[in-house]
Amino acid sequence: MSPHFEAGWFELVLRAVFGLTAVSVALCAAADAPPVRAVTALDLERYAGRWFEIARYPNRFQCRCVRDVSAEYTLRSDGRIGVVNSCRQADGSMSRAEGIARLARPGGPASQLKVRFAPAYLSFLSAVWGDYWVIGLPSDYSYAVVGAPSREYLWILSRTPTLAPELYEQAIAAAVANGFDPSRLVKTAQAS
Repeated sequence: MSPHFEAGWFELVLRAVFGLTAVSVALCAAADAPPVRAVTALDLERYAGRWFEIARYPNRFQCRCVRDVSAEYTLRSDGRIGVVNSCRQADGSMSRAEGIARLARPGGPASQLKVRFAPAYLSFLSAVWGDYWVIGLPSDYSYAVVGAPSREYLWILSRTPTLAPELYEQAIAAAVANGFDPSRLVKTAQAS
């Protein structure tokens, strides 16, 4: 998953105006915690494909998503990653948002990405790019823990609609090791 699930113009303006305040608050809150650490190796070809959201921190851009949340990642020929997030809303309709991801910094690790859902002509604005760091990933790529260095966002994803309890506990442990509060997680309902 990623920030900016339903980014509208008003939201983009608000983010630009109030973004510095949120960053300041997050930095103060995280001042005592060690920095968030992304996994050291991530094979984007293996990571590509469909992921099901198992749990997430509540956030404003997914507030209408009530169940069946998933993300599809596709490698592009330009080295970027196509992103399609989808979810079922309360009225039963499916919502879909298309975006793009890139390395957070040129030559940086594949586990530290930036993602945007705003129009391409706004790409020059840093406010439209959200952090997407893979902070937990077993060798079989059966689940992933994704967060932001600010600790404002956290997702637990799985290759299947459900995640075995022992794997969920491993995912939680990866989040806790990075200073995330697991009590903020809300589990996502998935169709079986």
